Amino acid sequence: MKAIRFERFGPPDEVARCVDLPDPGAPGEGEALVAVEAFPINPVDQLTIAGAYAVRPPLPATPGSEGVGRVLAAGAGAGGLAPGDRVLLLGRGTWAQRLKVKASELLKLPGEGDVPQFAMLKINPATARLMLSDFVALAPGDWVIQDAANSGVGRLLIQLARAEGVRTLNVVRRAELAPDLEAIGGDVVLVDGPDLAERVAEATGGAAIRLAIDAVAGETCNHLAQCLAEGGTIVNYGLLSGRACAIDPFQVVFRGITLTGFWLVKALGARTVEARAALYGDLAARLASGALRVPVEASYPIEAIGAALAHAARDARGGKILVTPNGPPAAT
Repeated sequence: MKAIRFERFGPPDEVARCVDLPDPGAPGEGEALVAVEAFPINPVDQLTIAGAYAVRPPLPATPGSEGVGRVLAAGAGAGGLAPGDRVLLLGRGTWAQRLKVKASELLKLPGEGDVPQFAMLKINPATARLMLSDFVALAPGDWVIQDAANSGVGRLLIQLARAEGVRTLNVVRRAELAPDLEAIGGDVVLVDGPDLAERVAEATGGAAIRLAIDAVAGETCNHLAQCLAEGGTIVNYGLLSGRACAIDPFQVVFRGITLTGFWLVKALGARTVEARAALYGDLAARLASGALRVPVEASYPIEAIGAALAHAARDARGGKILVTPNGPPAAT
């Protein structure tokens, strides 16, 4: 069986290798054997391999934070799972052809649907959904502003907000990204800059914006703060600039702007099993219907993991990079 392993922390495309490992074997009580159909390469995976994530796994390690697969066999007490069921992988270490996992770490998905979209269900859709709902109570007609709007999370946030009548201000680095984001429902797309607040006020008629979503940090975080109404909240979930969030004390002290963070691991851990199942059930149904969608730029076989990781590290991409460890999945 082929899997990805890394024996030291370092540049992901250099230290992660495709290796042969023993087959996982038959599932035991409460377990299932799963053939992995596809997994995406996420920033969390790249950071983990580089040794720069919040959690450093013991080495050697198999990376992977999400994916989708089909059940090959299920042990007794496996929660009703049966061979052929399509499942979301909720655990880690997903970059392999086959996995033997606890049934509690699997979520049954609709049998029909787009495999690449299901492969990306665990992290980005849930992150976008919970950042929209957990910090500020938004009503139809309200505005939310976000940077990195062309990212997977950014695109999903646009689609989820639009479905609820919430309008989005989408901040990007390049003007040529605007038509694509407008096509999926982005109300306003603006290029970041020191005069962002003035342009936002003009575009919204001076609307009171109470929620900002920040994946960039650095000075961009302060630009978002300047766009918010007094008492507004910035939710930071990334560090794309490589710099710490830089907010002028004026925004915090005199305008009451709050900066807080979001980590999906903690957000899910604070929810009951039933609440997590309801969250992913709703998101899976939206993906299956096509109401939620993220572009995929390329898919690679597992043997080409180095090339896949190098591609995923490029700055200007038009979509996610996926790996299909057992070959291209059959269309459903």
